Amino acid sequence: MTSTARGTDGAIKRLGTLAVLLALSLRAVAAQTPAEYQRAVDAAYERYKNLHEGKNADYIPALAKVDSNIFGIALVTPDGKVYTAGDLRSEVSIQSVSKVFTLAYVLQQSGEKAIEDNMGVDATGQPFNSIVAIEQYKGKEMNPLVNAGAITTTSMIEGATADQVWSKIITTLSDFAGRPLSVNGEVYKSEAETNQRNQAIAQLMYAYGHIKANPAQATDLYTRQCAISVNARDLAMMAATLANAGRNPVTNKQVISYDHVPSVLAVMATAGLYDDSGKWLYLTGLPAKSGVGGGLIAVSPGKFGIAVVSPPLDGAGNSVRGQKAIAYISSELGGNPYAAKPAALATRR
Repeated sequence: MTSTARGTDGAIKRLGTLAVLLALSLRAVAAQTPAEYQRAVDAAYERYKNLHEGKNADYIPALAKVDSNIFGIALVTPDGKVYTAGDLRSEVSIQSVSKVFTLAYVLQQSGEKAIEDNMGVDATGQPFNSIVAIEQYKGKEMNPLVNAGAITTTSMIEGATADQVWSKIITTLSDFAGRPLSVNGEVYKSEAETNQRNQAIAQLMYAYGHIKANPAQATDLYTRQCAISVNARDLAMMAATLANAGRNPVTNKQVISYDHVPSVLAVMATAGLYDDSGKWLYLTGLPAKSGVGGGLIAVSPGKFGIAVVSPPLDGAGNSVRGQKAIAYISSELGGNPYAAKPAALATRR
């Protein structure tokens, strides 16, 4: 195939992706009224505010001390409307939710093939911090949302110094959130003192050639990005930027090109909720990502981005109230992208 043909195919693919996302967005705008969105968010908050299942992560000592009563919900639509309930002020560390946005940056910087070639995009079938998964395929059959793939993704961000790389990470996450974000120093220190397993994972990925240089720096930067502080509104805005084809719906900044968004959402769908990713997708159809700090984001493409902050986790490491609240709201608002109605029924709504 000639370079001209490849370029034409790429342009067609990008136009096709944009057309689909715009069609979804236009259809979504007419689907619900502001009152319906707020009613669904309020109902989820009332339904689950007294639920006290799960417990905070404690393998990072600082996370065990976070207030387990924090419960905030936020939903943001592609036209920039924000619907909230509960605690929007309290911040938690973003943890593994950050992986989504460093992946987005590397896709923008280097393209899809760089991720496919360097660590892959398949669900591993192993725990998120598995060393066995690395050894099984010498670091190849990974994805950017398990630790081995995420640390490798962070290592792929270009920069002559650690400070230059960090500037790109914090700027990207801030652009997604629509405000300047910062690191929780206590959480960062606590993680850095207890991240020996991640250091070992990085060394293995370096040994197999996936991290090209300085695995210690990659681990430290990854640890720092996980300690970024966010609230429920921040996370919902980040999710809504993906729902809006890479454009922040409030600041109107195109954070990543729209043609990289489907790749991000695909990996979220297959690997976003640790060992329960398949169960979550089966239940909701929503690409999502959780973090052990208690944050959970989900994306209904073209319709909304949603987030919950609630630190108590289930056995798989996912926010208990977060899963229940998002599943409820999505069901009320028809957020499942797989649940298309026949045209005759859709027009009667």
